[in-house]
Amino acid sequence: MPEATSQKLHRVVLVEDHLMFREWLGEMLTRGQCEICGESDNIRDALTVILDTRPDIVIVDISLKGSSGLELIKDLRAQKVDVPVLVLSMHDEVLYAERALRAGARGYISKNEATATLSHAIQHVLSGHVYLGEKMTSAVLDRMAGREPRSSTTGLEVLADRELEVFRLIGRGCTTREIAAQLRLGETTVETYRARIKDKLHLRNTAALATRAAQWVQETGG
Repeated sequence: MPEATSQKLHRVVLVEDHLMFREWLGEMLTRGQCEICGESDNIRDALTVILDTRPDIVIVDISLKGSSGLELIKDLRAQKVDVPVLVLSMHDEVLYAERALRAGARGYISKNEATATLSHAIQHVLSGHVYLGEKMTSAVLDRMAGREPRSSTTGLEVLADRELEVFRLIGRGCTTREIAAQLRLGETTVETYRARIKDKLHLRNTAALATRAAQWVQETGG
């Protein structure tokens, strides 16, 4: 009788700040060809776990405790940690996918996608390819064809990565001091970002900025 062949399990680190979703995701992945070798809800612990476990792939959300998944991706690249990163997020793909790829991610998938699509994205990234959803793929093809890509409906694509992160924290109700502490910036620097954001989004004052940011966070779960 032939011996049963065992498939190699892909070792995964999950970086997600919603515990219930992280637990569900871990259970779902372990039903397939994955094993969870580490978890985290923030950048500092995530870096430690990734360096300690050396996983095959990291799955990270954009919104993390205290910072953004984009910063984690940039930190991994800066430290020359050679591990593929797949972003799994509720945030607008057109707004964030290209930012994630520029930071060093190998793919971007929406949490609204089916489980089978996530499994396909993981396999695609582990095979050395870049994975993008249909919306972002269309935007890239439009750009290659010389057509204006369809922009996101938020109007926030004009913001730089750090400005977008400050905007998100403003929407969560954080003060300048709290934002400075979370992002490890000076309060004056945060105020400079606030001024740039107001200018780019054509917002008249601080109240208008707070309202716009809070509305975006409420709509997107940022």
